[in-house]
Amino acid sequence: MPRLEMDPDIERIEEGGFAFPLGLRPLAPLTPKSGYLQEFEPADGSEPFLTGPETADWEEWPDRFMFDVLLPGPRVPALVRLALTLFPARVYPILDVLGNDAYREIDPYIAYDLVGLDKFVEGIRDFGPWLFEDGLCGFGALSIEPFVYLFVDEHKLVTLRVQLDLKEKVERLLTAFELTIQEQLQSIDSVEHEHRTVLRSPPDDPRLLNGQDILDRLRSLWLLQLNIAGDTNLDDDGRELGTTGWECLVRCLPVDGSGDRFAHVILTADCLDEAEVLAAEAVQSGAPEGGWGEVDPYSCNRILPNELEELAERPSAELLTAEGVHSVKWLASPAPDERTNPADPQNPRNPRNPGNPHGDDTN
Repeated sequence: MPRLEMDPDIERIEEGGFAFPLGLRPLAPLTPKSGYLQEFEPADGSEPFLTGPETADWEEWPDRFMFDVLLPGPRVPALVRLALTLFPARVYPILDVLGNDAYREIDPYIAYDLVGLDKFVEGIRDFGPWLFEDGLCGFGALSIEPFVYLFVDEHKLVTLRVQLDLKEKVERLLTAFELTIQEQLQSIDSVEHEHRTVLRSPPDDPRLLNGQDILDRLRSLWLLQLNIAGDTNLDDDGRELGTTGWECLVRCLPVDGSGDRFAHVILTADCLDEAEVLAAEAVQSGAPEGGWGEVDPYSCNRILPNELEELAERPSAELLTAEGVHSVKWLASPAPDERTNPADPQNPRNPRNPGNPHGDDTN
């Protein structure tokens, strides 16, 4: 069974007695001090990160207190475990990871359906070293009744937002960790620093999980969905991009349950919603007798014009004039000892991998 293994060559950095998470390395002098900031936030509806269509009917976020907490990396897991006692039996998990989209740095995921707190804890138990130490991910959870928001960002700064009557409980929790209010926090994001993964995952050893493998498992366990507006096409600076190239991976399950097949689809579209529709339509011609029982556009990432030209083998200036599908490649079934997620760059079935053996190829 695949397992998570930390890179033994990564050493924890300490400055002035403060131990940083393994996945972070300051590049300028910094001596952080443990503590927290506290601020009242008035009711203002769902936060900007809740952008999916399913959140339109969510209740307004109430008046609340926000706590930003800084403490040494090795102490963060214990604080999170204690903070989980604030939550009810079901929550909305959250996960941020470094993505593969050419115009978006971070892929934000959230569950639009409630998940048992035990499932959330299971994910932390199974992948805690990655969640708490890796510099390329952040995670947390949200509940509406009572209102509790917990997030550990990629710098491993812990943010808690709670409804007003939970303020004293959080303060007692922080006091148990000998944390006091500070005027400001000298966290690692206040100076130049480096983010890095902490996993050991050689491409030739599928027994060791990498970040993409873990994302695949947490998407299933936590019911995560990509939390971006699907009807627009903006970059991280909010600029409208119009029609762009897209690289999509579509998971198809035959009606007879004979096993998943994956299609690599290159297309042009003016938003994520349209890209997913085009990708799902593109795989219908490759359906077996009886058709597909389920079609899931598992990932759709925007690509640069030069990448579009290379993958579609046609001039990008010609392709970007309209929406359409330009290439469909069916990926070979995995060998028993092969990585199972073809979105993984280390997977030999990934279309970007020169050794990938394709099945049918339709352009």
